[in-house]
Amino acid sequence: MDTKALETGGCPVMHGGNTHMSSSVMEWWPNALNLDILHQHDTKTDPMGKDFSYREALKKLDVAALKKDLTDLMTDSQEWWPADWGHYGGLMVRMAWHAAGSYRLADGRGGGGTGN
Repeated sequence: MDTKALETGGCPVMHGGNTHMSSSVMEWWPNALNLDILHQHDTKTDPMGKDFSYREALKKLDVAALKKDLTDLMTDSQEWWPADWGHYGGLMVRMAWHAAGSYRLADGRGGGGTGN
């Protein structure tokens, strides 16, 4: 404790919080390999090519069959990883939450960041 503050009649309680938040993994591991070069996005990295239209591809999608496949997948409990109450939906929501970037943002250790 600061004895000078006590001698002068000042408040002995430390004020102000630690407001600095880590903004980079490099602060935690400064000697880590910088992989930023891998985050470049270019037309060369598009596997579908420049003539591909997501709008046209979506029109060909059988949405009812997709929903059925997803329902079958989510309710097919496996012995090696049993689904909670017979459905994997809760697990999927939790995994999406972790990946969305909203998990442990305050200390810089959570979320998906840029999704890479």
